[in-house]
Amino acid sequence: MTNSESCDLPTPDGHAADARQEIADLMQRMRHAAEHLAPEPIADDDLKLLSQTLSELRRAFGVFAPYRSERKVTIFGSARTPRDAPEYQRAEALGRTMVEHGWYVVTGAATGIMEAGHRGAGRERAMGLNIMLPFEQESNEIIRGDHKLVTMKYFFTRKLMFVKECDAVVCLPGGFGTLDEAFEVLTLLQTGKRELMPVVFLDAPGGTFWRDWLSYIRTNLLADGMISPEDLSLFLVTDQLDEAVTEVLGFYRVFHSMQYVDHRLELLLQRPLEDNHLSAIVHQFSDLLVEGEFQQQVPNGKLGESEEPQLAKLPRLVFRFNRRSQGRLRQLIDAINGG
Repeated sequence: MTNSESCDLPTPDGHAADARQEIADLMQRMRHAAEHLAPEPIADDDLKLLSQTLSELRRAFGVFAPYRSERKVTIFGSARTPRDAPEYQRAEALGRTMVEHGWYVVTGAATGIMEAGHRGAGRERAMGLNIMLPFEQESNEIIRGDHKLVTMKYFFTRKLMFVKECDAVVCLPGGFGTLDEAFEVLTLLQTGKRELMPVVFLDAPGGTFWRDWLSYIRTNLLADGMISPEDLSLFLVTDQLDEAVTEVLGFYRVFHSMQYVDHRLELLLQRPLEDNHLSAIVHQFSDLLVEGEFQQQVPNGKLGESEEPQLAKLPRLVFRFNRRSQGRLRQLIDAINGG
């Protein structure tokens, strides 16, 4: 079905009541889990890990909550990059450009590429997720002491916040940590554990760090069938700043966000698709369907269950997605944005 249709959804008052009940249920489940820890043979170190993890996430959620509706780009890269390196200059220019488009810049808050991203963004638009290490990880002078800086003990909680709170990721050259963060992002996108977003691997002008990395991916992972050809659509490798920025901003040209409702995927859009555009998508991407057809819906402005008020009026493309073909889903979003 390619026609547009209106959605009748619960009233705002009903939405608020449902949201309150959902929060109450989640709190009860957390209390229940905590109460059942005591009888179990759990080591003190394990209890400390649970306690520290919950405490870190609580603090981080509190810091990011006021900025939840703001677009944010996470920049990864080496803490050891000197200020006169072309990679540093590239990260600084990236941060500055994204702020000019109204975005916030999130980094690991240390020196090198992280400092460069913050320097370009400026303190007002910089957000930081620092990690406690015995070396090279003091927060940079741009973000130090700012209320938008969180210092964390564990890498896994830090990486969770990096990916959870951003709308795009740009990776510049870096070491083990950068590669770890890059592969985690790709793994989450490929497996559908994180909704799709633009991911860019950005080199210095003429640089080959990520181009060589992509060659390895093609030669060893793709050629041996360990990833699918469509998985290469999940990211872009470039040494051009303009191309990187266009990739990030273009992802949200028509596409807004995505959510699952009653086992159906909803792609929320900035504006409805024209009939000929929708017909082309239906023809090209039918392989994504488990059953049924694509439906373009224009809501009546009432809130759906657990839906944010600002999303209520957005048109959406709704379908039963197979939940496997994330690379193809990214190609669908690109087609939506391409018009």
